[in-house]
Amino acid sequence: MVRVEKLSFSYVVKGCRFPILKDIDFHLKKNGILCIIGPSGCGKTTLLFNVAGLRAPDTGVIWVNGAEVKAPREKTAVIFQHFGLLPWENVYENIALGLKIRGVSHREIRRGVESNMEHFGITKLARKYPRHLSGGEKQRVAIARALVLKPDLLLLDEPFSAIDALTREALQEFVLRVWKEWNLTIIHVTHDIEEAVFLGTEIIILGTDGRYNYHYTLPREKGEDFRDGAVFHEATVAIRDRMRRIVNESSL
Repeated sequence: MVRVEKLSFSYVVKGCRFPILKDIDFHLKKNGILCIIGPSGCGKTTLLFNVAGLRAPDTGVIWVNGAEVKAPREKTAVIFQHFGLLPWENVYENIALGLKIRGVSHREIRRGVESNMEHFGITKLARKYPRHLSGGEKQRVAIARALVLKPDLLLLDEPFSAIDALTREALQEFVLRVWKEWNLTIIHVTHDIEEAVFLGTEIIILGTDGRYNYHYTLPREKGEDFRDGAVFHEATVAIRDRMRRIVNESSL
């Protein structure tokens, strides 16, 4: 579904080039969940934006569903940090935003928005504004806004970073339910090792030098007790150990 080959990316500031990503290679099969973790500043979000077509790599190629990514594609949806809801628009208008940008008819917009609000149990929130919503409600609105576009690839950029631990766990479980129900392929950027292990079918770690450093494969089927089981614990310990070594090596 997603194939990244020899991708490198630099930011240019006042004529100076600052390399962020170097020779990144990975494949993600259809209906998998890839979690990208690594130290702060290693290029996780930049890599996600390259896959989304929001940034163009210096070198390398990105393929999604057999087509090279050179610009944002219609069937890729992105959920940004803090959900990216427009504070001056109510829930209905936030969900309708992408459809309006695409020039969809008012009738189709209404049908799509109302259907998704009902599906995610947020119809009663339609006229509320983001400032009046809880973290869990904002997440449901952001998911509804993304899925009303009928994507096959969902990109998540640390959307749970400012949420308390118990709400965060509930939202992680919600994402897994959405993943299974909507048959999605997901790439999720996070700082949280346990979140990556709980959600991911694949995990890659980026090093401080912006290179692909480590890969871990996890079960696709995760029961309700997965978070308390041996596989979860062993994977968390292994990835935390790898992260510590990356950080320690970079400080030498």
